[in-house]
Amino acid sequence: MRLRIEVDLDYSVNRASDVLLQVEAAAMADQRIVWEELTVWSDTPIRAVAGEDGVGQRCWVRADTRLTARYRASIDVERDAVRLADYAPTPVRMLDPHLIPYVLPSRYCQADRFVGTVERAFAGLEGGALAAALAEWVGGSLRYRSNTSSGDTTALDTFATRSGVCRDYAHLLVAMARAGGIPARCVSAYAPGVDPPDFHAVAELWLEGAWRLVDATGMASCQDIARVCVGRDATDIAFMTIFGEGDLLRQQVRVTQERPTA
Repeated sequence: MRLRIEVDLDYSVNRASDVLLQVEAAAMADQRIVWEELTVWSDTPIRAVAGEDGVGQRCWVRADTRLTARYRASIDVERDAVRLADYAPTPVRMLDPHLIPYVLPSRYCQADRFVGTVERAFAGLEGGALAAALAEWVGGSLRYRSNTSSGDTTALDTFATRSGVCRDYAHLLVAMARAGGIPARCVSAYAPGVDPPDFHAVAELWLEGAWRLVDATGMASCQDIARVCVGRDATDIAFMTIFGEGDLLRQQVRVTQERPTA
């Protein structure tokens, strides 16, 4: 699968501010960057730093009165289909140290508040079987509705309202997976077919020694997704964080399938 990615961002800022951008697709074994170009209109040079867990990179930029950025890329995604139910469980006591943060509660994924629910509703399931059941439950129980959540909405809020956008689906699946002893993290990504077109948020669950991509919204398969960055929750994977105040003027994200040329 070759993806063509086009992103345009235009924001006004109320005062000179530092801005952390995470819009570049990550170079990884299962997704190869054919070409890419990030342009930021600023008098201050861009400073690139590594992303969370070494996935992708962040860019520090400086905006005085306005932030305008453009990203263009072509990405080859080569990834096998995921069959969650096939993966055996790993006891939490056997997890490597770098995975421990992903079984603990975080700001938007209050895993500790879901332990009882997961134990009652999914009794007897563990590992891949539990992961598959959780993904199916989240996808079937929520209604995708724009403007029903905000930047403060948590997994608990989504569980109560049974509605939200991709970020809310990812938060709820991640929180419930952690409650069931499965390391889980949130992923900012690009995928074709996302409606409305935008940055996409999915989950990754650690099963049988590897991260497995899961889109609980059902809008994308793991074979169609290009990761941008990963983290505990939306705090870590926001495409843009302004250390000040900003207002949206224009934002467009377009992801389409391309036919690779010989």
